[in-house]
Amino acid sequence: MSVIKRTIKVVGAAIVDSGKILVAQRPMSDKAYKSLKWEFPGGKIEYGETEEAAIRREIREELDCEIEVDILLPEIEYEYPDFILRMIICICHLVGATAPKCLEHNAVCWIPLDRLSDLDWAAADAQSYPIVADYLNQ
Repeated sequence: MSVIKRTIKVVGAAIVDSGKILVAQRPMSDKAYKSLKWEFPGGKIEYGETEEAAIRREIREELDCEIEVDILLPEIEYEYPDFILRMIICICHLVGATAPKCLEHNAVCWIPLDRLSDLDWAAADAQSYPIVADYLNQ
């Protein structure tokens, strides 16, 4: 008997500033596949929200700063052991004078585009960061 996994639709922000991208390290977790892995900050899209509204809300909640969405990249899908993740990465930039704060992650840092492959990414984000890099290298 097969189990139908739930599908979760999320957005992630590739916030770009001065040739660097803001990345976030997930907190310690009981699920090894996500514990201390790097990701683009973001989260679930709530019912009735657009991708742009969801990522602006999530970044306010997670980083206490404001962003403007420049473009939405193509959706990727990744099957985790307990759910299916459908993720859209938003290329964004900061607006206003407030610098990102680490409110929900283990760490956040700005990393040069050519160093993205150095990180231990969460699996879905590991599929996304090459797409981000390709787009930004155009």
